[in-house]
Amino acid sequence: MLTGMFSKRVACAMALAMTLGVGVAHAQEAKIAAVNSDRILRESAAAKAAQVKLEAEFAKRDKDLADMAQKLKSMSDSLDKNGASMSAADRAQKQRDLSQLDTDFQRKQREFREDLNQRRNEELAAVLDRANKVIKQIAEAQHYDLIVQEAVYVSPRIDITDQVLKALAASGN
Repeated sequence: MLTGMFSKRVACAMALAMTLGVGVAHAQEAKIAAVNSDRILRESAAAKAAQVKLEAEFAKRDKDLADMAQKLKSMSDSLDKNGASMSAADRAQKQRDLSQLDTDFQRKQREFREDLNQRRNEELAAVLDRANKVIKQIAEAQHYDLIVQEAVYVSPRIDITDQVLKALAASGN
């Protein structure tokens, strides 16, 4: 009885091995490529346009923060320089004003970073979405079976990142 079960397992294993052998042969014939997403996000015209758009969108808030930082520094320097000659009440009021301004500055700076990061992520997601559409078009036109975007190592022979960058530029994205 055990030999019968063993024979069935051997037969199944042999069938599986033959199937895998056929699968390996087909995998060797597969057309595979890779794309470096980081390069797309650094070098594509769409990514550069998104960066310019973000800089313009956040320029005023960035300048306001820089002005606020300068005012904070001036107040701190003034307090350091003149604090000893001020009355205790005046010095305490200046310290409260300085502390309040510092708190406002920290809050606005944090909000600025959060808003900037959120908008950057939105813009980069849009760039990657356009890139993925171009990659799919290339895959269909050139009959690729698999295109990967993240890999530990990619041979330059199968890297089509330059082709994707050119296609993105040609499509106006």
